[in-house]
Amino acid sequence: MMTKGLSRKQIIIPIGSDNIAKFMKNSSLHVTNINRSLRNSKSEVLVDFICSDMTGVMVVTNKVAVQSDLCIIEKYVKNVDNIDFLNVEVS
Repeated sequence: MMTKGLSRKQIIIPIGSDNIAKFMKNSSLHVTNINRSLRNSKSEVLVDFICSDMTGVMVVTNKVAVQSDLCIIEKYVKNVDNIDFLNVEVS
């Protein structure tokens, strides 16, 4: 399940701990690719950075993400090659 965090600029993506390490290894590439997808959809939201915590991955954006932005980020995370998408919980 993807949720917006307290500041509403944080998107929390629960992922298994083995997938967190794999995902974070290329976090700067993921930021670039997600931003490209968001720009292609004419969104004003951009990802500032991605960090990890014990429950998953936190995507921090420059503005509050709307549902269409969340769908773009969800689709990207589910399609990353080196993680097991069955352990990614999204809404």
